[in-house]
Amino acid sequence: MRLEVDSAARFRDPYSPTHQVQVTRRDNRLEVTLADGAVGGAFELLLPLARGLVGLSLMPHHPVGEDGYFMLLLAPGAAADAAALRRDVVAVIDVSGSMSGEKIQQAKSALIQLLGSLREGDRFRLVAFSGGVRRYAQGWTSVTTDARHDAESWIRSLDAEGGTNIAGALTEAFAESPAEQSLGVVVFLTDGQASTGETDPERIVDRAEQGRGRFRVFSFGVGDDVNTYLLDRLTERARGATEYIRPGENIERAVGALAAKVASPVLTDVTINASSGVELYDVQPGSLPDLFAGDEMVVLGRYRGVGSGEWSVTVQGRRNGRPEEFRTSVGDRENADARYIEQLWASRKVGALSREIRLHGQTQEIMNSLKQLALRYGILTEYTSYLVQEPNIAMRQRAENRVMQAPAPAPVDQAGAASVGRAAAEKSMADAVHLESVVVTVNGSELDEMRRAKSGINPTQRIGGRLFILRDSTWTDLGHGDSLRVVSIAPYSDAYFALLKALPDLREAAALEPAVLVAGRHASIKIGAGGKTTFDQGELERLVRAFRG
Repeated sequence: MRLEVDSAARFRDPYSPTHQVQVTRRDNRLEVTLADGAVGGAFELLLPLARGLVGLSLMPHHPVGEDGYFMLLLAPGAAADAAALRRDVVAVIDVSGSMSGEKIQQAKSALIQLLGSLREGDRFRLVAFSGGVRRYAQGWTSVTTDARHDAESWIRSLDAEGGTNIAGALTEAFAESPAEQSLGVVVFLTDGQASTGETDPERIVDRAEQGRGRFRVFSFGVGDDVNTYLLDRLTERARGATEYIRPGENIERAVGALAAKVASPVLTDVTINASSGVELYDVQPGSLPDLFAGDEMVVLGRYRGVGSGEWSVTVQGRRNGRPEEFRTSVGDRENADARYIEQLWASRKVGALSREIRLHGQTQEIMNSLKQLALRYGILTEYTSYLVQEPNIAMRQRAENRVMQAPAPAPVDQAGAASVGRAAAEKSMADAVHLESVVVTVNGSELDEMRRAKSGINPTQRIGGRLFILRDSTWTDLGHGDSLRVVSIAPYSDAYFALLKALPDLREAAALEPAVLVAGRHASIKIGAGGKTTFDQGELERLVRAFRG
C-alpha cells in the first residue's frame, strides 16, 4: 500500500499506531508505504501539522463504563527548524581485553562518529577504562576542528587489554558537571561485568546515582556477558535508555543511531498535565525522555474526570534554560475504532512492570497487575505463561507462582544470554509505538521462548488485539473467565449476521474454526455448532450492551 500527500511542508513526519511505515519526502510530496512484512488489519495514520517548534496530536479513547485512555504524539520539526541547544557529551568506552578484535574497532569508529555529530558551542570529554581509567584531557574540551582531529587520534590509539573497572569509569564520567544551560549526556559502552575496583552492582549503581547530577545516561551492553541489572539501573532515573547489542550486531550502527538522535535537542525536562478537572495517571513512559528534532515521542496513559466536554493537555519543558509550553485540545469520546490505544498502553505497562520486577523485586500487587493485563489484552510474560498451558500443567505452574509471588528482592547478578534477551524483550514492550511491534514481541519471541522452556503450551492466535488459545476444539479468548455468561450463536445463521452487523469488530475472530469464544465485559459470545439461530425481540441489543459493558 502507498499513500501520497501533497503540500508536504504542512506536515511533520506521519505516524501509524497500527503498522510500521516507511516515509519518503520528494520535493513537496510525502510518500508513505507499509514496511516489508507488515501484518493485516485496519491501518491508521496520523499526519501531525507543522505548527511551531513542536506539533501535538491528542487522541482519546473512552470505553463505556471505565476510565479513558489517551495517546499523545509530540512531533518536533527537523534540526534546521530550531536554534541548537548546546550539549556537553561524555563518551565512556570499555577497552578491557574482552573488547579486542572487531569489537574495539567498531567501538572506536562509533566514538569518532559521535564526535562528528558535535557542533561549535558543544563540549566533550572522553574516558577509556579497563583495569584502570584514562581520560583524553583534563576538564571539558570545546569543539573545534583541531580539537576533534586530536581527539580522534587519541581514540584510534586505544588498545584492548586488562580488567573492567566500571565503578572507576563512572566516577570519572560524572567528575565534571555540564554547564547550566547545556544538555549533559553520558554515553557508556561496555561488553562485560565489573572485575576490578568496586564490583558489587548495587553499590556501583548507588554511587553513580549520587554523582550523576543532571546528566542523561545512555548505556550500550555489547554481547551477552553484560550485567543487565547494572546497565538498566544506571539509566532508570537518568532520562536515558539502555541498548543491547547482541553477538554479531554492529556497535557502530547502534551508537551512530543515538548520535543522530541526540544531535539536535528541542526540549528537556518534559512533563505533561491535563486541564482542570482531568487527572492523567498510569502514563507510559513514567519518566518522559527529552525531545529531539525529527524524533517523535508517543505518550500513552489513562485519564478520568472529563465528563462529556472538551479537555486539553499541556506539554512543558525547558530550552536553553527557558521554559516552553505547548497545548492541544480534544473532545471526550468513545472512539471505538481506536482500541489500539488500549493495546499499546497495556504493552507498555506490562514492559514497565516486568522491568520493575527485574530491577526491584516482585510484589503481590505487581504480579496481580500482570495477570489482569494478560487476561484482558493477551500480553504474556514469563510470569503469566501458565495462562496458555494445558490445565494440569497450568495448575502446577500456578502453585509454583504462589511461592514466587511472595515479596522477593531483585537478583543483582543478571548476566548471560537469557538475561540480555529478557531485558531486550521488556524494552520492546515498554517502548511499543505501533500494534505490529506488540504482535511481533508476543507471538514472535515471547511465546516461542515459552514453548522451548515449557511443555504443554496450547496453540495460540492473536486477532484484533485479543489472544486466543485452542482449548477443547474452541478458540478461547484469554480474557474469558468462568464468571462470564456465555451466549452461543450458530455460524452463518440469521443471528450470526445480525451479531456481526451490531459488533463488526468480531468479524475477524468469527472466522476461527471450528468454534470461537470471545470475551466481553459482562458476557462472552461463542460462535459454533449448536448455538442459537435467531434473536428474540430486544435480545441482541441487551447482548451488545452486556458485551461492551
